[in-house]
Amino acid sequence: MSQKIKSELLKDESILWSGRPRQGIIFRGPDAFMIPFSLIWCGFAVSFLFYAYEDGAPFIFLLVGSIFSLIGIHLVVGRFITDILRRKSTYYGVTNNRVLILSEFPTRKLKSLKLDSLSEISFAEKQDGSGSITLGLQYPRILWSHGEAWPGIEKLKIPMFVLINDVKNVYEIINNARNMSK
Repeated sequence: MSQKIKSELLKDESILWSGRPRQGIIFRGPDAFMIPFSLIWCGFAVSFLFYAYEDGAPFIFLLVGSIFSLIGIHLVVGRFITDILRRKSTYYGVTNNRVLILSEFPTRKLKSLKLDSLSEISFAEKQDGSGSITLGLQYPRILWSHGEAWPGIEKLKIPMFVLINDVKNVYEIINNARNMSK
């Protein structure tokens, strides 16, 4: 049982399940597009910056080239580091009253959802039994973002337990607790 989740319990509340997302570097479906795209982006941006510098281009060209190069470096490497750090500092919990998602990167945020207010719950399971649980209706246009923190997308994202083990069992725990709270 996670001490981080235990410290968030309300009076007369008990933990039914706690867990964390899978750790380490993880490749997801959208990476089949993003990896080649980010390598091409970064290659063009760094080449532009290098040749602009070599040719003595005005400062504005160097500034634009630097910004696009930094974006490219983030797309190639930084997004994976950010994802690793985000999952490393994320904790999930199911109590007899609520579903909790605690994130401590880059700032501490606690998402608390009352079980009786959850409109829809769904899960996606891989062959090894791991998967993700979605706690509400999904917005189709942001499904590709999987963990990316693009500006403004955070408020549209539906709360999820991402990449947890034994996802079907956790899904059943949530549904059973939800039925008991009605």
